[in-house]
Amino acid sequence: MAAVDRNAAALGVSTKQLMESSGSAVARAVRRHADPGASVAVVAGRGNNGGDAFVAARFLDDYAVSTFLLGRRESITTDISRSNWDALGEAELPRETVTDSAQVALGDPDVVIDGVLGTGVTGAPREPERTAIEAMNATDATVVSVDVPSGTDADTGEAADVAVEADEIVTFHRPKPGLLGRDDVTVADIGIPSPAETFVGPGDLQAVTRDPQAHKGDFGRVFVVGGGPYTGAPALAAQAALRAGADLAYVAAPDRVADRVQGYSEDLIVESYDGEVLTADHVPALLDRAGERDVVVLGPGLGSADATLDAVHGFLADYEGRAVVDADALQVVPDVDTEATLVCTPHQGELVKMGGPRSDDWRERRETVENFARDLGHTVLVKGAYDVVTDGETTRVNRTGNPGMTVGGTGDVLAGATGARLAVHDPVEAGALAAYANGKAGDAVVDEQGYGLLASDLLDELPRAFKHDDD
Repeated sequence: MAAVDRNAAALGVSTKQLMESSGSAVARAVRRHADPGASVAVVAGRGNNGGDAFVAARFLDDYAVSTFLLGRRESITTDISRSNWDALGEAELPRETVTDSAQVALGDPDVVIDGVLGTGVTGAPREPERTAIEAMNATDATVVSVDVPSGTDADTGEAADVAVEADEIVTFHRPKPGLLGRDDVTVADIGIPSPAETFVGPGDLQAVTRDPQAHKGDFGRVFVVGGGPYTGAPALAAQAALRAGADLAYVAAPDRVADRVQGYSEDLIVESYDGEVLTADHVPALLDRAGERDVVVLGPGLGSADATLDAVHGFLADYEGRAVVDADALQVVPDVDTEATLVCTPHQGELVKMGGPRSDDWRERRETVENFARDLGHTVLVKGAYDVVTDGETTRVNRTGNPGMTVGGTGDVLAGATGARLAVHDPVEAGALAAYANGKAGDAVVDEQGYGLLASDLLDELPRAFKHDDD
């Protein structure tokens, strides 16, 4: 929901608009439980959940409303929530701050609005939130929770310690996983447009995070199997994997070209094998190496020799890990029975070679590619002016990028970036994030220097393209 909220803002639907709609929905719930004139205690935390509660208090001006902020005004975490707290003061509506658990005294209200902890909070509540939750549970009032009962994990529905015992939960846009199956949930439409979920946007980048205690390798070891006829493609893919967040990038290439691949960057770990192209004889050793890495990127620069395609078939048939399949290797996928988790990254022509549909309209392509991916049994990222990423069930569409990216090699960069994200994300999310950032990097290059970009120009922009507003 945090991602969807931010995507909605990027589409012109501001957080302020969404908070107004959310608070209004909570106020409507209160009106279902009590008539005007009834007493209402609003218990609010310092995040946007509290901001929704402040708005609800403003909409209930024909009730006897008292609003309690758990903390000082300065500790409210967002500008929009702080402005809604200030609006209560400007309107001279009753409000007070609670900075000590001993100060929690709700009286005997008819209704309590629980706006203490939102969907992003997990674990046992701290003070004064814990005491406030106990105080709400101790009243005889009807309790209306904002989005999720405070103290309840929105993903699991479990409570680490105490949690609000709500009579009604007003959740926004979609039911949260931890609320499924409950009969006390009202799902309120707050005006989030469907494109905020369909199109990949800046909110999705919030999934690109790092634990401060992380170690080398925690964010992926990517193994690019490519090269032979071509040397630039595997080098671009491996460098893109590093630029997209992987910790280590390996390249397996024929010894005839391994030195040239290494020459593109000292950051690559190049592992050569005998011969001029990939053949079935190389597969057992490659499978052993792949078992030591998190993701394989299979295809960049391999070529389409019959012996190479037979090797790709043999590799996929015995591989059980995660892989991005690109370029000539794609045509093998429909004919191989594999336990591997694949993200296939064809352009429209390669998709047709795989037996997939051709469509110029992105809406039609979305539907036909979704059906194709479902039949294929793998995630497909079809490149185009509008990229479509789908596993047959979940589908995302990406609109970043520009006509300058028709230059050769940009698909190799995308394959490598997808490999990096596949090391730490589910397949559709990995493809969506990589497509968005790859296109965003291309847009940045064109904005700076115009058309005529090189695929290698995208590499320096990729880290910035994956950066989100909180970084």
